[in-house]
Amino acid sequence: MSSPQTTASDLAAVVDAIRSHDRFTLTTHENPDGDALGSLLAAKLAFDELGRDSVMVLHTDAPLPGEYGFMPLAELRRRWSDDVSERVLVALDCANESRIGDQEVLGRVPLTIDIDHHHDNTRFGDVNLIVPDASSTGEVLRDLFRELDVELTPDIAEALYIALVTDTGRFQYTNTTPKALRLAAELVEAGADVHRVFQGVYESVQFAKLKLLARALDRAQIYEGGRIVISYLLRTDFAEVGAAEPYSEGIIDYLRAVEGADMAVLIREPPRQDGPTRRASLRASIDELDVSAIARKSGGGGHRQAAGFSSEASIEDITAFVRREFAAARS
Repeated sequence: MSSPQTTASDLAAVVDAIRSHDRFTLTTHENPDGDALGSLLAAKLAFDELGRDSVMVLHTDAPLPGEYGFMPLAELRRRWSDDVSERVLVALDCANESRIGDQEVLGRVPLTIDIDHHHDNTRFGDVNLIVPDASSTGEVLRDLFRELDVELTPDIAEALYIALVTDTGRFQYTNTTPKALRLAAELVEAGADVHRVFQGVYESVQFAKLKLLARALDRAQIYEGGRIVISYLLRTDFAEVGAAEPYSEGIIDYLRAVEGADMAVLIREPPRQDGPTRRASLRASIDELDVSAIARKSGGGGHRQAAGFSSEASIEDITAFVRREFAAARS
């Protein structure tokens, strides 16, 4: 699948769609990360500034990651509002419609606006703004807000900064472009509190998350001469250490940091009984490896260096699959 090409007309079309409607539902993907929640909050604040009637919805029962508990998300709803069919749907940071908790909503709304930066986005919206070379969806929103004449308030700046700093891995991943760094400076100048965000996201780790990390590290194995690191978490692990599903966020980065590893894989069994039996997260440490291509072969997707998929296969079969696809990709 080739990457969608963004043009000035895409941006203009989204601007026109927002200006010509009054009521919106803002949503993002299940198991949200910092880019998802930061973009969601920034969009809500911007729509408020524009005088638009908007609601934030994350249509899933899974708890939010604890590290984002400091964000002002009290208005976030967990079910579609009764009037969802009367509101334009704005999907943020969703590479495809399956990432929305209830994709059937697309057939009930008058219009869907898809705003994202994943290179494999399926352009499922009626109007799409996809910028594959953007560091984050937050970066895409900053350009959109500029076109909409939205003032960059301290609250909006901080929400966008959360999106930016988390999706660039604290400005360490390869998506840390000069534009991303200039945007960070702009957001700090506009009032984003860097220390508050750092403490909230990176220095508020729940003890149960540390216990979960210990189990993942204990089970880690290397394959292909150390070029792959794979670990797993069982459903019982979450229960035994008192951890919710979002607590597994970030664990894979410890696996990716292993010397000589080109790819890291974390397979986990979500503690919820509904949904897929297992989820696999993939991370690449080298530019030459596109893990989203591997994920797509199992119905998933993502970025070149960060992707994932769901599966009903066993941990052993998923391990064999990713080893086989890694070997094929590197041959």
